[in-house]
Amino acid sequence: MKSRVDLYNSAYSHPRERVYGEIRRETYGLDLGQTSWTTAAELAEIPKLLRLSENSNALEIGSGAGGFALELAQTIRCRITGIDMNSHGIDGANASAQQRNLAGHAKFLQHDATQRFPFSDGALDAVFSNDAFCHIPNRPALLTECHRVLKPGGRVLFSDALVITGAVSNGELAARSSIGHYLFVAPGENERLLSAAGFTLLEARDTTHACAEISRRWRDARAKHRDDLVGIEGENNFEGLQHFLGCVHSLTSQRRLSRLLYLAERR
Repeated sequence: MKSRVDLYNSAYSHPRERVYGEIRRETYGLDLGQTSWTTAAELAEIPKLLRLSENSNALEIGSGAGGFALELAQTIRCRITGIDMNSHGIDGANASAQQRNLAGHAKFLQHDATQRFPFSDGALDAVFSNDAFCHIPNRPALLTECHRVLKPGGRVLFSDALVITGAVSNGELAARSSIGHYLFVAPGENERLLSAAGFTLLEARDTTHACAEISRRWRDARAKHRDDLVGIEGENNFEGLQHFLGCVHSLTSQRRLSRLLYLAERR
């Protein structure tokens, strides 16, 4: 089995492949092109937690295929910018924005989140990220940059599925990290970093159970469509992703890795 497994290029470079849409519907109950551990119920709550309105200007870090940002642009009519490193995701998201007549509300930029965001100080009302912070090195700098672009009283929301809350072997860490760069943290570290960056923590919600359920559904849905997926991804990558999802399910169902949702406000 390869030490590195491709998830994002497979998902974002085949946006109209029927099989991927079916897998997302079986996994999440809806198809937004997503590849996260975020449930439909959590997605529905995010705009309320961020207090988004038609006057809001928001940033999504790690926007992927842009499906959730486009839903916010369509339903709330807020202005939203998505940034991601994956060119397939950005191209598909901008194409979808044009097709849905949402380009005036939503735009997507290929941007490295370790670099300065393309916004002036205090330009945004909200910054959020669904399971993407774990891929970005230097979290203190990332949170400081989120603080810079937010207005006083602006909110940041992000989820982290890599909080170590039990014994994890080196083999499990390797399997859990097989799709890219990952940052694992100790309990309380995100809370400490938020405070150091100038935020007031409003909530740290344990959502580990949802991560365990989604990883199981995702693995099982892919297994049902094995032949189609092997034809697209190749057998080695298919098996690598199945192993990855099985590892996520094992670690979260046993609560050795936890997923938390953090909501904070700029002081």
